[in-house]
Amino acid sequence: MPDTPEIPTQPSATSPDVRADHPAAAPADLLEVAASVSAEARRFTTTITEVAAGANPEVAIPLLLLAVSDVLAAGARLGAMVDVVPAERFEPDVGPDVDLDPLRAALENVLDGLDEYTEVDDPVLGGEVVSSTISADLLLIVGALSQGQRHHDAGQVLEALWWWQFSYLSNWGERGSAVLRVLQTVLAHLRLDVDDDVAADAEFQALHP
Repeated sequence: MPDTPEIPTQPSATSPDVRADHPAAAPADLLEVAASVSAEARRFTTTITEVAAGANPEVAIPLLLLAVSDVLAAGARLGAMVDVVPAERFEPDVGPDVDLDPLRAALENVLDGLDEYTEVDDPVLGGEVVSSTISADLLLIVGALSQGQRHHDAGQVLEALWWWQFSYLSNWGERGSAVLRVLQTVLAHLRLDVDDDVAADAEFQALHP
């Protein structure tokens, strides 16, 4: 089983005191939103990492369904907000990107046999059918959330909110919505696609306890 990476959650060496978007400079309502998204980002990343480790494969799909649903709720709040404007024009450097390849390989292993799916690329502007994978979509969400998390941990609250909001609207919100439907469909097949005799017996037992 491939090793899964540890997503950094500790504050970086960058001192928030030298940042123009120090937490004290952010409005209270934005601080509350940032704290909420940060907590949800940590929970999502933890769940994805645990599923990838394969400790409880029998509940992998339900856990992923819950995790994606919860993080999309946080994203919807970001999408409904007015645009967040960071203090600086360019994104501050928070160090090299996290290596997510081990996590990708582990997810592909856990989801082997049901990873790939097809979807309509843009249901509003066209009907082209494209292919994607659950593992790639989950990794995209983890990567976007972790980048914002690094800004948040460095005290760059407005930058973190800007990144979470922008990436939600530009990619991970759409990918999360797509993978949520797939996970729900997979779960429905697992629960409902049973032999007719088994279904009839279950119905009889339910009606005659």
